[in-house]
Amino acid sequence: MGAAATTSVDVAIVGFGPAGAVAAALLGQAGLTVHVCDRLDGVYEIPRAIALDHEIMRIFQQIGIVDAVLPFTEPFTNSEWFGADGQLIRRMTMVDPPYPQGYTPSLVFTQPPVERVLRERVRRLPNVQVALGTEMTDLAQDADGVTLSLRGADGEPSSVRARWLIACDGGASRVRGIVGIELDDLDFDEPWLVVDVRVNARGLAKLPRTSVQFCEPDRPCTMVIGPGNHRRWEISLKPGEDAIAAATPEGTWALLSRWLTPQDGELWRQASYRFHALVAREWRAGRVFVAGDAAHMQPPFLGQGMCQGLRDVANLAWKLAAVVRGEVRGAAAQALLDSYGRERRAHVRELTSRLKGLGAIICERDAAKARARDARLLAECGGVVKDTPRQDVLPRLEFGVLSDTASSGRGGLFPQPRLAGDVGMDARCGTGWRLVLDVSLPACPVDVDVTCIALAEPALAETEGVVAAWMARHACRAALVRPDHYVYGTAVDAAGVTALLAERRAALGR
Repeated sequence: MGAAATTSVDVAIVGFGPAGAVAAALLGQAGLTVHVCDRLDGVYEIPRAIALDHEIMRIFQQIGIVDAVLPFTEPFTNSEWFGADGQLIRRMTMVDPPYPQGYTPSLVFTQPPVERVLRERVRRLPNVQVALGTEMTDLAQDADGVTLSLRGADGEPSSVRARWLIACDGGASRVRGIVGIELDDLDFDEPWLVVDVRVNARGLAKLPRTSVQFCEPDRPCTMVIGPGNHRRWEISLKPGEDAIAAATPEGTWALLSRWLTPQDGELWRQASYRFHALVAREWRAGRVFVAGDAAHMQPPFLGQGMCQGLRDVANLAWKLAAVVRGEVRGAAAQALLDSYGRERRAHVRELTSRLKGLGAIICERDAAKARARDARLLAECGGVVKDTPRQDVLPRLEFGVLSDTASSGRGGLFPQPRLAGDVGMDARCGTGWRLVLDVSLPACPVDVDVTCIALAEPALAETEGVVAAWMARHACRAALVRPDHYVYGTAVDAAGVTALLAERRAALGR
């Protein structure tokens, strides 16, 4: 629906891409009033992101769309990395089942239909207003909220008053510029051509059966197997090459000629990009937050760009909801909201550092150094390339709303086990604060906003052992899990559980 001349809401969101839509869905489900605007009228019909992971599927489960999304996904094939002389030097895979989050750990997907599913979910929320074809022209904030100046497609001005604003308006974010948030450059700047092809049967017969990373010094490039007949290439451009010419059909087919001819499929998209590594210096300016591409841009290796944006809003949404609903007040509320930037900035910077490390392997241009790289990698694995799960690259949270007691499980994602009746834990027990106890600990009293999940109870018994394996690995018997599924802290006995709950109450000012 269109924006009214004057609208007052709890949260305004600028940008209705995946991050903005997920933020609107999570906040709307939490009972907040939300206004989201986007300058475009509809979904961008060309695929950009191509990869999802199980954490994101769990978020989709939380907002009630996972079954509608699944038809547009397929498991990510293994990624085989070939060195300077064509030898296998690395293999990226998935963890083995049973899958810890309840979904295939790595997926490829088709973005436009998934975005339509997201938008339809948001439109079904009566407390969320959606204004498409509406551009934010300015904003002003004071101690109590933010006033957005908007202009519709017909040129008519309107305004929205919100207690809080989330900027999900992309890498060139106007909101970020207005509030003066700067980006830190993490020293990655590479020109690449990204090509999506709908490949026909003749073309498919020519192509590898796994995704491939060609770590060749002459021209590093990637081929990703997407859903159905969708194949993506990311091809590095050499110094001095004309990026505009490379993105013409003629230039693109010339670069694809190693694999395909124009008779083997049709170009779906080809675009030249400069891949950057940029992270917002601050993630909050008063009552304004940045998220998604407005907060960070990173190298494309492992396809984590969109996933990171959805992690941003999943982190922020439960904290904003707690503050707006008055569950956390005063200094504790401000500390909770500040923890969003502290947690996400550190996570994004660490993951970007790891992706840059992968990029350094992939993008070595010196032939002698590339061969030395290959020899080193093969020596490290004893000459036998071992499987490396993609999820091993993802860092855990190190700072923020976490217990002061260090443990190996703290800050990581807690698994979602299948419970008796073959139901996922989130579907059975909800997605707020949860205290999960292994089979050796009985249910215990908890705070009113914490759900106790005692796996010793027959109705809550897990069927695949993923929590048992997780707790054995982290040498604990209990985990206090946040609404975004990250572990606040762990305990080894009932006394530790009591201390953990008390620590959480103090952290939230209760």
